Amino acid sequence: MTNKNIQTKPSYNVAIFASGAGSNALKIIEFFSENEYITVSLIVCNKINAGVLDIASTYNIESIIVDKNHFNSDELISRLHSYNIDLIVLAGFLWKIPETLISNYKDRIINIHPGLLPKYGGKGMYGKNVHEAVVRGNETKSGISIHLVDEHYDHGRVLFQAVYFFPEHLTAASLASQIHILEHRHYPVIINSYIQNCFPLNK
Repeated sequence: MTNKNIQTKPSYNVAIFASGAGSNALKIIEFFSENEYITVSLIVCNKINAGVLDIASTYNIESIIVDKNHFNSDELISRLHSYNIDLIVLAGFLWKIPETLISNYKDRIINIHPGLLPKYGGKGMYGKNVHEAVVRGNETKSGISIHLVDEHYDHGRVLFQAVYFFPEHLTAASLASQIHILEHRHYPVIINSYIQNCFPLNK
């Protein structure tokens, strides 16, 4: 006889949105590969030749390719619902998230930015553009910002920041390699913490 009063821990499905090689996506997938309650269930990509699709195939994760028309329609939301997606993680995804998707996943879309917001954020500020701007600005530190996504570029509530203090004359390329280390170290951990602390114990 089953005891109906026993509380079971809910499971959560994560969708990763990515546009490129997928190094952050890979670290997230590896982190949750043995997790009983949190599963990377879907990869959403806007480039048919992106390396992240190979990662999805290697790990037997479903993937879908989106174009601009489908991305800005309710069709994508329906697809996400069909996979029971609870949280969307942006990992090098270069398109602005439409307001319809944000409203359907309010406080359930997380992004990582390769700089210390609010500095060096906004439209066009991603990847090497950020690192080059930091070097040109004669900064002595940079880092990562993990934040919720709202209707504006790099504007949502910051959940976590890690700082990297760098020496003089560091190149943008060298800075990028150090920032990648911070991204890979912290992003999966913060995703896990956000789900554990902010999502309901029982769906």
